[in-house]
Amino acid sequence: MESPDLAALRAEYAREGLDEADAGSDPVALFARWLDDAVNAGIHEPNSMALATADPSGRPSVRIVLLKGFDEDGAVFYTNYDSRKGRELSVNPWASAVLLWHQLQRQVRIGGRVVRVDASQSDAYFGSRPRGAQIGAAASQQSRTVDDRATLEAQVADAERMFDGRDVERPERWGGFRIALDELEFWQGRPNRVHDRLRFTRAGDGWSRERLQP
Repeated sequence: MESPDLAALRAEYAREGLDEADAGSDPVALFARWLDDAVNAGIHEPNSMALATADPSGRPSVRIVLLKGFDEDGAVFYTNYDSRKGRELSVNPWASAVLLWHQLQRQVRIGGRVVRVDASQSDAYFGSRPRGAQIGAAASQQSRTVDDRATLEAQVADAERMFDGRDVERPERWGGFRIALDELEFWQGRPNRVHDRLRFTRAGDGWSRERLQP
């Protein structure tokens, strides 16, 4: 099978732009508007985001996670604290994330310091998950090697037996992280790759806004 000509793959952007008047001065409100647009457009998992972390040497890693909370305090996602991202954040508590809504020709970048959310908040979210997902979280030693699929399924079966007839308890190794909103950048595709980019950064109790060249 012939490989695609990656250099020739190209799509044109032709949606309305993002100007300063439309963006306003509050990036949290703008993000909420854009997320609503993505949900209303029927985009699959509009809360999926690529999360980048780095180890102590600065070597990065990236993966897709789901955004499960967003407000003035930050962007929240949940994971196993012993996973690769959890271990990296424990020693290098900074992260960057990007949400891409390709059908809307938009993306948002988020960056800031990361802290664990309160245990009570992790408990509440864990309790809202389907039981199967709870069992999976209890069974998985995320990012650790495993001999084969059968071994993994045996761990799941063990967890099912452990919690048979009772609620699944949130493992201490599983919970939420919050990325502080130190910086947000809103990107809107425009024709001829002359895209709109507006970056908001913390400035005391408010925000500063600036336009970046594409």
